[in-house]
Amino acid sequence: MFNKQTYIARRKRLIDQLEGGVVLLPGNDESPMNYPDNIYRFRQDSSFLYFFGLDGPNLCGLIDIDEGSSMIIGEELTIDDVIWSGPQPSLRERCETVGVEETCPTSRLGQYLAEATGQGREVHYLPPYRAEKVMQLADLLWRNSADVREGHSVPLIQAVVEQRSKKTPEEIAEIEKAVDICHEMHTTAMRLVAPGKREQEIAGAIEGIAVGRGGRLSFPTILSVHGETLHNHHHGNVMQEGDIAICDAGAESPMHYAGDITRTLPVSGTFTARQRDIYELVLAAQTQAIEAMKPGVLYRDVHRLAAEVLTGGLVELGLMKGDVGEAVEAGAHALFFPHGLGHQVGLDVHDMEGLGEDHVGYTDEIQRNPLFGYRSLRFGRALEASFVLTVEPGLYFIPQLIDKWKGEGLHTAFIDYAALDGYRDFGGVRIEDDILVTETGSRVLGTPIPRTVEEVEGAIG
Repeated sequence: MFNKQTYIARRKRLIDQLEGGVVLLPGNDESPMNYPDNIYRFRQDSSFLYFFGLDGPNLCGLIDIDEGSSMIIGEELTIDDVIWSGPQPSLRERCETVGVEETCPTSRLGQYLAEATGQGREVHYLPPYRAEKVMQLADLLWRNSADVREGHSVPLIQAVVEQRSKKTPEEIAEIEKAVDICHEMHTTAMRLVAPGKREQEIAGAIEGIAVGRGGRLSFPTILSVHGETLHNHHHGNVMQEGDIAICDAGAESPMHYAGDITRTLPVSGTFTARQRDIYELVLAAQTQAIEAMKPGVLYRDVHRLAAEVLTGGLVELGLMKGDVGEAVEAGAHALFFPHGLGHQVGLDVHDMEGLGEDHVGYTDEIQRNPLFGYRSLRFGRALEASFVLTVEPGLYFIPQLIDKWKGEGLHTAFIDYAALDGYRDFGGVRIEDDILVTETGSRVLGTPIPRTVEEVEGAIG
């Protein structure tokens, strides 16, 4: 964890941002896989981590805005805990490390909240994303589950988003640690990829690296020769000569800050001429997008820039036609680029997505575009210094989507469907890096991972 002054300052800022009431930040509990004692590896709630720093189950943070005080709700260790988990610091000792002096047992939390609501004070909480937390909040606040799901505090969401969006130097250092683990994962994948190997062999090897470096996966690994399926978690294919494989894999640092990197790998060691054309087009879109990033620039405009670069290249390759600007305005490019350019990264790989994408990535003035492709852009607002985002353009040839659009006669002024027949088995290309917005521009975080055609081909095998 960070120095306790970090957590004290974060809570103080939250107190200053809200007008009154009590903030309730439940931590996560252990979750069974298939019977009570066989549990998934524990992962703490990210907002609880951000403000209270304690990485263990069955805790709850409480911040009294009116009194300017903080409390941890939890239980002290029993002898059974020591027998099964070994000796550990007391709850009070753990709380002292994050600057919290007051603790109380879980049994008293309901009484505390009842007294607060009885005084007409608001209980602020964030949107719960686990069913057991919905039920816990329903019991504590005397509400039904539907009311709990709808009753989260928008002012608290806005205050948390404002804080967590701007990464401090110590947070950036943690993200770079995560990206450096990603470096080892992706360069290992490049060394291992080869015709005749199953995707699962490579996925297993790189996932072990995340654990071996003291971290864990920041999301389930995407590694597939069917990269046209955007979130393809199936690893059962045997790689063949001439295939390309998308490897979208990330790790958390030991303090749970995330890295998120994608590379596209030629299984045989070199790209075919057609694969190289598409790969270099995606790389050009990524490079120009990164260069365009600086404070004050709308990220939706960076997304559009990438779409225009991709569309212009597809026109040159004969797969699209007509005016580039008109094609992008109409959304014709989304046949090949149906997702957003990127998202924030931090304690969550899609940082704060559980608080609501529109709260994180949009404002009252900057609204989400409902058009297909554009609507999947998770972040469209103006960039600010110390934001960290992914930049991940891609081009995909999805036979079912091509057939649907062709059958409906969509965008025939911009798409050459006859030329696409030769690309139905192409798959997809995506390139992704994690980018820090600086005071004057941007920089790619972490140790450079092979990215150009020559670098990737040189790292294969």
